[in-house]
Amino acid sequence: MSQQPLVSVIIPCYNHARFLAESVDSVKQQTYKNVEIIVVDDGSTDDTKVVSESLPGIRYIYQANQGLSAARNTGFQNSQGDYLVFLDADDYLYPDALRINAEYLQQNPAWAFVSGWHDKVDEWKYPVEKDELSVITSDHYIHLLQGNYIGMHAAVMYSRWVFDEYKFDTSLKACEDYDLYLRITRKHPVGCHDKNMAAYRIHGNNMSASIPFMLKSALHVLESQKVYLKNQAETQAWNNGRSIWTEYYTGKLRDILYRQVYKAKQVPSRKDRSALLRLKTSYGLRLEAKILKLKLKNVLKRSLPQAVRKILYKRGYMHQYIPPPGTIEWADLERTSPVSSDFGYDRGGPVDRYYIEKFLNNNSNLIKGRVLEIGDNAYTLRYGGSAIAQSDVLHVAQANDTVTFVGDLSDAPQIPSDAFDCIILTQTLHFIYDYKAALKTCHRILKKGGTLLLTIPGISHIDKGEWKDYWLWSFTDTSMRRLMLELFEEDGVHIQTYGNVYVATAFLYGMGLPEVRADFLDAHDPSYQVIIAVKATK
Repeated sequence: MSQQPLVSVIIPCYNHARFLAESVDSVKQQTYKNVEIIVVDDGSTDDTKVVSESLPGIRYIYQANQGLSAARNTGFQNSQGDYLVFLDADDYLYPDALRINAEYLQQNPAWAFVSGWHDKVDEWKYPVEKDELSVITSDHYIHLLQGNYIGMHAAVMYSRWVFDEYKFDTSLKACEDYDLYLRITRKHPVGCHDKNMAAYRIHGNNMSASIPFMLKSALHVLESQKVYLKNQAETQAWNNGRSIWTEYYTGKLRDILYRQVYKAKQVPSRKDRSALLRLKTSYGLRLEAKILKLKLKNVLKRSLPQAVRKILYKRGYMHQYIPPPGTIEWADLERTSPVSSDFGYDRGGPVDRYYIEKFLNNNSNLIKGRVLEIGDNAYTLRYGGSAIAQSDVLHVAQANDTVTFVGDLSDAPQIPSDAFDCIILTQTLHFIYDYKAALKTCHRILKKGGTLLLTIPGISHIDKGEWKDYWLWSFTDTSMRRLMLELFEEDGVHIQTYGNVYVATAFLYGMGLPEVRADFLDAHDPSYQVIIAVKATK
């Protein structure tokens, strides 16, 4: 049996160290085995180098920051493969991707590249928006003039000979792949199929988040093709492309801003509103009219005395009335909507924080030595003080300078075993899909005699903001005890609950801590578990 052609997978990385291991692993898990992996670090300022050096079986190349196109060109220049795939460090391949595309190119050696399909996922790999699948069988150049039907670069596999003639344009800061597709298909045949190749991760740092910039880039690439148009069909496709790109990105910007105003009742930035007015005046004017109406409505509401607003609400003349902080009477809770949908942060602070902080304060003697906290180290510093020898923070992203480990607690081999005297895990476990794996990680990385201090919500509303799609689980003291005893000895596990029917009711309505009767806070009724707290010693 003849040797499979070598496939070079080139992974440019600029400050995406938190995703890099998963991207590389998706290549190592391919059913197609004759593969080389090249990571090109484009001058990253995060720990891309450290992560790369911890990954066996890859080639790591560093260059001063020159941009994505230059990183891809560098990857090609250092590759040996008969076929090439460019996988961005925040994306990942499906297991059969290389085998499927390589087979197409082996069967069609005249093709410059072959492209498949992809999924869009969020930072935690949950599916998001779906694009309409397009399988093009002919006239690829004409179809690409009307839009980028490929969509994701990792779904493409190139024949090596292509790069003897073409390189990525380093003057382009975006749409450099679209530019290359157009230049290639103008002269060479390519292929396309409907099989799923990869997952494109949408997150806050994607360049496509800047909609006006992406539109400008796409139109710039399209403009560069104008001098090469040969006939009426290509000219018509080019004109269609300008309209299609403009409508596509304008529609995206409109949808985002409309959601802000119509659903969240928030006023978008002047910059975004101006961009929409410039791109599509009718959309922009409609948005401005709604914003004006929203502002006038808010001014009118604020101008009425509280007593009048309350009466109008009770008689059905106002759809909403929220008592100002500190003025709630229990009669005000005869309503089906909360007084705060932000857990009471806007009314003096959440009620449940009282219990979380009471639990940590009561166990502050255990917050010492080397401590790991999730998200930030505020509680570590507050309750550990001078007893802290080293403060570490685990976060899913390199959010700030305090973050020392980037990743998911349920899959964190980069965190050393038997390393921590204390782990502070507050209000996090219910966001983790594989919560058992997360608890196993906690047990693994604790020193012998180290303690996990964990809190989770019991009775609670679900976040309506950025965490609403990630709020996965609810627990009780009984379920937590069973989970903890799978890992810790029984005499090392202590579980307590906080809350009562009064506090649970106040918390669900969104009352702030200053609005709750202080003498009721410490009354304990185990049937109303607002907070469940766990102290588990290894």
